[in-house]
Amino acid sequence: MTMSSLRRLSPPLHLLRAFSMVTRFGSVSRAAEALHLTQSAVSKQVKELEGWVGVPLFERSRKRLALTPAGERYEKAVRAVLAQLEAATLELITSDDGGGALHLSSLPTFAAKWLIPRLPQFQQQHPQVTLHFVPYVHSYDFERPELDCSILFGEGHWPGAHAHYITGNEVALIAPRTRVADWTIDTPGDVAHHTLMRHVTVPEAWLRWSETHGVESLIDPLAGPQFDQFQTMIRAVMAGMGLALVPRCLVQDEITAGLVREPLADHPLRGGFRSDMGYWFCYPEGRTQLQALQCFRQWLLACDSPGGETVLSPPTPGAGPIALAPR
Repeated sequence: MTMSSLRRLSPPLHLLRAFSMVTRFGSVSRAAEALHLTQSAVSKQVKELEGWVGVPLFERSRKRLALTPAGERYEKAVRAVLAQLEAATLELITSDDGGGALHLSSLPTFAAKWLIPRLPQFQQQHPQVTLHFVPYVHSYDFERPELDCSILFGEGHWPGAHAHYITGNEVALIAPRTRVADWTIDTPGDVAHHTLMRHVTVPEAWLRWSETHGVESLIDPLAGPQFDQFQTMIRAVMAGMGLALVPRCLVQDEITAGLVREPLADHPLRGGFRSDMGYWFCYPEGRTQLQALQCFRQWLLACDSPGGETVLSPPTPGAGPIALAPR
């Protein structure tokens, strides 16, 4: 193979980046804005890349810009190469002291209730790492260049990501602290007489709870108000709106302080249930070697459980009920 042939197999990086950005944003104008170039410059770079590889990468029409089949295959390869290059550069920049910036997103309630109270310890142990919180989005995009890792809620399945279980699979049944006739709950069956609040991400929670305590025929798992934040549900219970099922790691402080109560605390699992969902630390393959991420991951997974929280074995993705693990 001649030198000219070898050269053709290595298109200039700026051409690949222009192609990748046009594909990501779906338009030349938005790609140009992101690259701080003119639209004509970006269009010229894309056409130059097509000339370089000798294959049309886009189907052009007045209404839209779509990838050709060859363009779709090439885009996946280019995306992977650019991600690896960015990760390698980050690792090189931060490799001297294991530090640098780490861009993290987290569900707001988990960040406020569980993560933030523990972060001073991380700062003391790893002063060389600077955390930058990135706005959380419901569908985590592992291709976002400004994001290194994320704390997500689910069963541990995110395509293209490494996922490490943190906490959250013990679910507590909580009720208003007032012990009046209207809130008498002595048995699991008594729960059916009260308003049951639900969370949008775990609509099956009351069904799982009723199965655990043998009262499936008494509970309507789809009745009651619905919330999108566990913190809001905790506040609603404190206000006397009804009962809720909340990950114990998010509500243990309120239970300990007497702001809410566990009405069936003398029953198995303290009246709650074990879920196959929880909070997971996730990051893409391309960030694996980032020193700051390694420091944070090791610290995060070694965090002590809050006082009073039962230690459970992490849920296996796709598995059924989770067994208690000896401490």
